[in-house]
Amino acid sequence: MAALDAAHEWDPLAAQRRADDPPLDVLLSGTVFFDIVFTGLERLPQPGEELWSKGMGSSPGGIANLAVAAARLGLRTGLVAGFGDDAYADWMWHTMAHEEGIDLSASRRFPDFHSSLTVSVATQGDRAMTTHGHDLPEPLSALIAQAPAARAAVVDLAGETAWWADLARRGSKIFADIGFDETGRWDLADLAPLAHCHAFTPNALEAMSYTRTDSPDRAVRKLAEMVPLAVVTDGAAGSYAIDGTTGEEAYCPAVPVTATDTTGAGDVFAAAMVLGTLADWPLSERLKFGSLCSALAVQQFGGSLAAPGWGDITDWWRHLTDASDGGDLRAAYTRDGYCFLEDIVPDHQVQGRRRAQGTFALRSDAGKH
Repeated sequence: MAALDAAHEWDPLAAQRRADDPPLDVLLSGTVFFDIVFTGLERLPQPGEELWSKGMGSSPGGIANLAVAAARLGLRTGLVAGFGDDAYADWMWHTMAHEEGIDLSASRRFPDFHSSLTVSVATQGDRAMTTHGHDLPEPLSALIAQAPAARAAVVDLAGETAWWADLARRGSKIFADIGFDETGRWDLADLAPLAHCHAFTPNALEAMSYTRTDSPDRAVRKLAEMVPLAVVTDGAAGSYAIDGTTGEEAYCPAVPVTATDTTGAGDVFAAAMVLGTLADWPLSERLKFGSLCSALAVQQFGGSLAAPGWGDITDWWRHLTDASDGGDLRAAYTRDGYCFLEDIVPDHQVQGRRRAQGTFALRSDAGKH
């Protein structure tokens, strides 16, 4: 229990919690992958060629990216997923349950079943991936019905909708996302389940394609007619949002950083939006917080284990403040936009978070290259 308690040593929602709150802040369900990321390659190998990478990291992937991001921000996070009985699954279960404090009570280990695995090669500012896996022996729907109640859930519109529609009827706020439509139809019927949702957070391409608009700004206005909270992310160009429950509209530029690995950046942003919404932060602060968390994540390798914790956020804020106090005009400008953090970040030291590992036992050297 010590490791689980350490994962929740800082609770940004402490002031909002009530005795009758559900046991979880956010519930998730999906496929967990074992991710292996190779870095430091100038190009992809040709057929028959072997190249040595300068760095490598491994971490839980898939839905674990979102689960770890949420837990590291202090959200009481539950995950419903199927795990195999191999060594990869042993390590991922231990990492998420005992090191990240994620509630896996509704998840299941399947005998004679192996973990899905993705190998990602980061090169030339992009990444190429190869994945192997199988469908679970049994659907997760029965397990989801047994999961603890939650204040919110983050879901994929392209996935199974019955479980979270029922969750919405019981009062949970549903945050929905959707992936790229490989058919190219961008059928508005795909968005019908938004009737059950509190928020929708597509990227700019997805949002513009579904709304038949030519800008993220126009797209977010169309989506705001479908859900109380519409958010459109546009990578380095920033994010747009309209909150119909408060009448707020906001745009937030991205925090400028040199990206190392963008895996999981959208999941980090989504987790930050859930936290800010449950904490009743102003919309502009929610977008800025999501932008900051994503920026901190993409400077690390490894998807889930690149997600920032409150130690990372506090370090960024303190360094920015010190630079501003020292006369750095750019730091002062940035600090003015993030001054709300002064009342949020912990005033004591918090535990650092694990980064992607080279093997099960050794630290990764991926970030050095």
